[in-house]
Amino acid sequence: MPNQTRAQAVEAVRNPLAFIAERWTPTQRTVQRAALSAVVMTAVIVVTGGAVRLTGSGLGCPTWPKCTDQSLTATSEMGFHGAIEFGNRMLTYVLCAAVGWAIIAARSQKPWRRSLTRLGWTQFWIVMGNAVLGGIVVLVGLNPYTVAAHFVLTTALLTVAVLMWQRTREGDAAPRPLVGQSVKQLVWFLVLAASLLILVGTVVTGAGPHAGDSSDVPRMPLDWETISKLHAVLAWIVVTLTFALWFVLKAVDAPKGPLHRTRDLFLILLAQGVIGYVQYFTDLPEILVGLHMLGSALVWIGVLRVVLSLRERPESTVDVPSQSGSELSAV
Repeated sequence: MPNQTRAQAVEAVRNPLAFIAERWTPTQRTVQRAALSAVVMTAVIVVTGGAVRLTGSGLGCPTWPKCTDQSLTATSEMGFHGAIEFGNRMLTYVLCAAVGWAIIAARSQKPWRRSLTRLGWTQFWIVMGNAVLGGIVVLVGLNPYTVAAHFVLTTALLTVAVLMWQRTREGDAAPRPLVGQSVKQLVWFLVLAASLLILVGTVVTGAGPHAGDSSDVPRMPLDWETISKLHAVLAWIVVTLTFALWFVLKAVDAPKGPLHRTRDLFLILLAQGVIGYVQYFTDLPEILVGLHMLGSALVWIGVLRVVLSLRERPESTVDVPSQSGSELSAV
């Protein structure tokens, strides 16, 4: 018995995921909830990261990976700003826990779907990369270009998280389109416009007044109002494309899935537009800017859900071993 226990301990150290997978089989709902938790935590990180900038706490912890040269954590002398910045850093560990749960749940599912596990690990490495980039942001004194890159990488994380969440609710059969090629092309124009909208939004942030700290943080050398107007034009293009997509889907009698996802995106865009115009004409109050950042994450989630609703992937009808069944199909 001691030898058996020792062997199990060695196995757990060598391959902990396989060790857990042999002893636990999560339900389908558990896997879906695990993947959804990563989506939710990514959106939370977007909001708390915005809170750091909007409260001027970006340099609340002036160094990295420690909070100060002498302390790993924030001290009482650092006050409110130190607590905000350090709290946001700690939330990265909560995000890692959510991603880790998604990886473990996907790895333990029977049969094992390798594509899901890969999506989970992709999230993990993006989180690690973004943590390093976040440290660089602090070390270079909140350079606006690094801040923009930090947000873009978080959007990439959100993309993979939403894709994994969707894949947990699908099978591994080949994807089957639900709409025609012309509708797909319209959707990809929508994706392009939404991507430009988000990228220009980071430029608005980089050129705008909320630098993230009370010190003299450099801004992007661009006219903020001109960039804001370009951002608004792109927003109207995205709204128009979304409405046109809904109209086309209705005209071709498309399935309810794409119709409902497009309707949801349209409503999110309307709410985001109202917040955007109100914040612009009220001199960018912090609370509205924070809501606008949350809206940015919700808009991108909405766009991704529209894209993913254009096809279905039913359960595979082939009975395969648990270690290789997921390799029937790519992500």
